[in-house]
Amino acid sequence: MQLFAFELRKLRQEAGGLTYRDMAQRAGYSVATLSRAATGEQLPSLEVVVAYVRACGADAATWERRWRAVAQELNSRPKDGDQPGPYRGLARFEPRDAGLFFGRDRLTDRLVDLTSSRRFVGVFGASGSGKSSLLRAGLIPRLRSADLVGPRPAAVRVLTPGEHPMRTHAQRLVPADGSGDTWLIVDQFEELYTLCSVSAEREQFIDHLLTACDPASRMRVVVAVRADFLGRCAEHAALADALQEGTVLAGPLSREELREAVVRPAQSAGLIVERALTARILDDVEDESGALPLMSHALLETWHRRKGRVLTLDAYDAIGGLQAAVARTAEDVYTRFSPAQAALARRVLLRLTTPGQGSPDTRRPTRRADFDIGDSTDTAVVLERLIQARLIVVDDDVVDLAHETLLTAWPRLRGWIEEDRECLLLHRRLTEAAQAWEELGRDPGALYRGTRLTAAHEQLRAQDLTAMECAFLTASLTARDQERRASARTTRRLRILTVTLSVLLALATTAGLLAWQQSRTSDQQRDVAQSRELAARSEAVLPRLPEAAMMLALKGFHTAPTVEARGSLLSAYARYTANQLTGHTAPIQALAFSPDGRILATASADHSVKLWDTSSHQLMSTLAGHTDAVTAVAFSPDGRMLASASADHSVKLWDTSTQRETATLTGHTNTVNAVAFGPGGHILATGSSDGTVRLWDTATRRTASVLNPHTGAVLAMAFSPDGATLATAGTDHTVHLWSMASRRVTATLTGCKDAVRAVSFSPSGRTVAAGSDDGTARLWSVTTARPLAVLEHSGDSLTAVAFSPDGRSVATAGLVGVNLWDTRKRRTIGALPESSAVVAFSPDGRTLATGHSDPDAPTARLWNAATRKQTATLGDSSAAYRVAFSPDGHTLATAFSDGTVQLWDLSRHHQTAAWKASLAVWGMAFSPDGRTLATGGYDHTLRLWDTATHRQTATLTGHTHMILAVAFSPDGRTLATGSYDGTVRLWDVAARRAIAVLRGHTNGVFTLTFSPDSRTLVTAGDDRTVRLWSVAGHRGIAVLRGHSDTVSAVAFSPNGRVLASTGRDRTVRLWSAASHRSIAVLRGHTDIVSGVSFTPDGRTLITGSYDRTIRLWQVDTARTLAVLDGDTGSINSTALSPDGRSLATTGTIGDRRVWSLDPERTAERICQASRTHHWSDLLAYASGPRVSC
Repeated sequence: MQLFAFELRKLRQEAGGLTYRDMAQRAGYSVATLSRAATGEQLPSLEVVVAYVRACGADAATWERRWRAVAQELNSRPKDGDQPGPYRGLARFEPRDAGLFFGRDRLTDRLVDLTSSRRFVGVFGASGSGKSSLLRAGLIPRLRSADLVGPRPAAVRVLTPGEHPMRTHAQRLVPADGSGDTWLIVDQFEELYTLCSVSAEREQFIDHLLTACDPASRMRVVVAVRADFLGRCAEHAALADALQEGTVLAGPLSREELREAVVRPAQSAGLIVERALTARILDDVEDESGALPLMSHALLETWHRRKGRVLTLDAYDAIGGLQAAVARTAEDVYTRFSPAQAALARRVLLRLTTPGQGSPDTRRPTRRADFDIGDSTDTAVVLERLIQARLIVVDDDVVDLAHETLLTAWPRLRGWIEEDRECLLLHRRLTEAAQAWEELGRDPGALYRGTRLTAAHEQLRAQDLTAMECAFLTASLTARDQERRASARTTRRLRILTVTLSVLLALATTAGLLAWQQSRTSDQQRDVAQSRELAARSEAVLPRLPEAAMMLALKGFHTAPTVEARGSLLSAYARYTANQLTGHTAPIQALAFSPDGRILATASADHSVKLWDTSSHQLMSTLAGHTDAVTAVAFSPDGRMLASASADHSVKLWDTSTQRETATLTGHTNTVNAVAFGPGGHILATGSSDGTVRLWDTATRRTASVLNPHTGAVLAMAFSPDGATLATAGTDHTVHLWSMASRRVTATLTGCKDAVRAVSFSPSGRTVAAGSDDGTARLWSVTTARPLAVLEHSGDSLTAVAFSPDGRSVATAGLVGVNLWDTRKRRTIGALPESSAVVAFSPDGRTLATGHSDPDAPTARLWNAATRKQTATLGDSSAAYRVAFSPDGHTLATAFSDGTVQLWDLSRHHQTAAWKASLAVWGMAFSPDGRTLATGGYDHTLRLWDTATHRQTATLTGHTHMILAVAFSPDGRTLATGSYDGTVRLWDVAARRAIAVLRGHTNGVFTLTFSPDSRTLVTAGDDRTVRLWSVAGHRGIAVLRGHSDTVSAVAFSPNGRVLASTGRDRTVRLWSAASHRSIAVLRGHTDIVSGVSFTPDGRTLITGSYDRTIRLWQVDTARTLAVLDGDTGSINSTALSPDGRSLATTGTIGDRRVWSLDPERTAERICQASRTHHWSDLLAYASGPRVSC
């Protein structure tokens, strides 16, 4: 049915992308009915389908046949009444199902033997490995068997921890009466970490279980734990000790065991499984991690479609095979719900889910009473149908998903979780808070306040909340309103007192200020000299130590705000923020995907980390703070934290939501080369050229352990997926495997003949790979430490190794290129035409990221992992020709030599849009209301774009050569363009048509602008003249002569009285707009002056030049106020922000910068950054004085 819906949507696109409104007029059905028909949520009626396809111009008879085939298939499932099947589907095996539990005899024997000698045993395995079934249908029947060797148990108790393990299970932790031991089977032990939010209760519960280690306790404990929570278990020292010798690993079944699990249940029911079906299932399951529930469900669905006594391959194929069977069943149930029931089903299933934070999503057992969130009849129907389909189970009035496999195997549910992830996390926290409030007798102190209350109130819907949750939220809102009213009363009382104190303070301040001014006068000359000296020292260290340069300039500016100090301050800050709107300016050293795959982090020798949106391929943010090359980068498992390591000997932690630094970890005495988070995110490992590995507690930001694994520098490290093992590698040619529980080396892997620069675990954790300077990648078995394969990589140094998420391939990277290898056959399956020092797979395995090694073009590139074709380049360095601010100052537009236009959110330094406008764009301007962006360029065409949708709204032609300048009149009615064809054209913005052609220039028109009152247009260009035109009369007013070469930029003062022009003759000229006479000539630039702007108050003029500098001039006196030099390329375009505080520039080398023009504001920013990054310490390297902010 999903395919049928897809084909309907495709039909509409093939019909020219008809809107549903147009279709509704043709079909006679509403827009909602037609759009719902193509959603795939349920099969539309035949009448609606026929009307839909006829509106698209398709053959109705063909689509009627398709519809009937789908309807027949949906109704083809046979009814088996109450006859139980021999397979359990997604549901776990219970003790009563022991007669159907096959394929785990060997593991059951191992578990029984271990429990006879150990009183505390852990069963670890991936989700879907059969841990629960092993305990319930394997171990428990053996314990209750008459053949049991040894004393019989006094009792066998099975439990899952839940949200409050001690409160719920306290009585069950007490031994039963009798001579034997009481056996406690704790299934889904990971719920202690996913559901129990009170750490004290968690620790108390674990301590009670560990009493079983004492023979006098008369207790024996067996816990089943998902493998990815092994690291969390290791956090509890006594628990880690208990599990050291008492662990059973529920690994994959052998091929023969799989055959038993497929065939024997059918035989016990008198059925036959086709050999072809058995072979197919074995092939499908053998390489799939955690596939046992999928297999069981597929077999159950195949049994429903059996032919007589035979389970056939045809029936298996009909349900879609192993992967599609679960989704098919779930879709069949979902599409039979009414719209109201479907919405309710979504809420039910999401309530049964706990979104992962650094770990996979998990199921969440929930009380039946918590589902009273809609019509009670509909709720009962939804739950009953989900239970009948074995998608959920009910046990002791607790509702639960049948298996966590449903969370990943059903695309619709997976999509819901991704769509609502943030709200689900918010809802879970609200549920916990509401329960605590209820348990505390509705104590007002337990209510939500502040940002938590605001977020819950704005993002959560009342229909998704239980009665208790609604009561809690309502009480929180009521308390907030009461507190606000009380606060307002207090504020009024304090206002009178504040006014009185302010008057007294003002008098005291005035007296102090007079005394300060008298003292300052006597030392003014000394301060000026010292300020200039500090500015000169700042400029000297700027190229190598921009942070120290900022501190020296700051000291100089605080000493005396001289022209030199002002210029050095703004220049140093501009250099520091230089790459916030560009890609990296030095080679990329490391990269990493966020856990959800939405962000790619790149780290560079330019001292920065950049975050990129992997869907839009746009720069999201630049993280600056390191004072040397950034060598490694890693996301925490929940994606909320980013760690970066640097040659400055430090590691920085960043909040990925705010892009702000949260901590700097110091302790290493040399370059930090590697960084890795443990699977739980609580431990961060760092490796350094000082030969040590440090383990940090991410909560306290303190060193937990220091390891000395290698005889040389530590170059690489990686945690195993379960967090139990840490692999480290370095210049001593070895790889060490460490137990995270004991902090000791468990194996040393040798074979590499040179430094080992990369290390990676396979997703299963069974294999570790390392890349070496000897040109090989080597694979070892983690369990045996034996070498498995040597992959030859063209003889060059290998700098990166990465396994694909499915473990079927591994990528190796080096200076010669990137190779992809089949991990089973140990041979290459493809290569990327890319020299890259780094490589990483996206979490879904579909994309490869590489870092281009060319120092002149340091870009990251994305590739389709299947086709090995490049899909995107991040950080393109094409020359930027034009730049423009939106009228509100929040957005910056840049235009490039390749015709690309980019829009940037300046508050976050985040690129919001990019599109190909035409060939090279030379002219660009925003309309006064900011809704339209006009571009003109090499193709002679003027194009208008909607800034909200980024769609072209008009194409205006008429020029016979490239368009060099574009400007809107301040009233928004007229648009002017200047061209290399020597003409100026005026366009009616509303009518989208030309209204005049102004002729007079004898060569190309390079620049133009309107007067503030929109009555006068000023143009200038290659004929060395500046011309004034009447906009209404379409005639020339005056010709200003004085420049000795091409005039490149013009600007009006805000009051319209002064006109400024700049040119290739390196001068800036000021003219009277009324008399058309020259007022002043400003000299100082040493190359073409390419841009000019007045500040909003008209007192300052800003110019940019090909000499790589920006100059600030005082208009009244024509004196230089500051000279900014940020070590850019030639500045070919400038734009002043509407508030006059910032200047955007573009350069010939692709450089785009936003310069701060407000020295006081810049000084505050530098002080704030200095306190965060401890830049004052850098002044020792620059022989500078201490600076106090």
